[in-house]
Amino acid sequence: MTYDLVTAPQHDLLTSLRPLLTAEASAEAHASGAEPGDLEQAVWLRLLERLDTDGPPVDPPGWLRRAVRSEARRSRRTTRLERPYETEPADEAGGTPEDHVLAAARRRALRDAVRRLPGRCPRLMEALLSPKDLTYREIAGELGISQGSLGPERSRCLGCLRRLLTPEVAARGARG
Repeated sequence: MTYDLVTAPQHDLLTSLRPLLTAEASAEAHASGAEPGDLEQAVWLRLLERLDTDGPPVDPPGWLRRAVRSEARRSRRTTRLERPYETEPADEAGGTPEDHVLAAARRRALRDAVRRLPGRCPRLMEALLSPKDLTYREIAGELGISQGSLGPERSRCLGCLRRLLTPEVAARGARG
């Protein structure tokens, strides 16, 4: 495998442009929110790619200034489009693994109690607990009952559910 080496005139060009690139990158980095070293590296890469394909620019200092500004704009666009995580994705729900297990156990106990409800209550409570977040109109249509009777039916079912869950839930401590 062979590597093309930078020729002497190209080396002189790179050496002469280094102070200008450092100054331009430092000046543009603050406004773009990028690190000066990152801008310098991106422009060096562009210059080396250009030297490999098109040869040196006609006006190297002018080309370098335009390239730095172009990379700074690209960096601003990229930064504006990126959305950092507020927290780690695994931490979205918060809490410890034990909290997650206990919450899952509570959800299972609730679903089991809902299945033991009488009459239309299991279907009504499943519809109310649905992740689809159905409206009363949608629930009434799904169950085949009037929208006006949904509220009283829901209250009756919640009362039954409360009575079913009372033995499973620890009694509250004395208040006052």
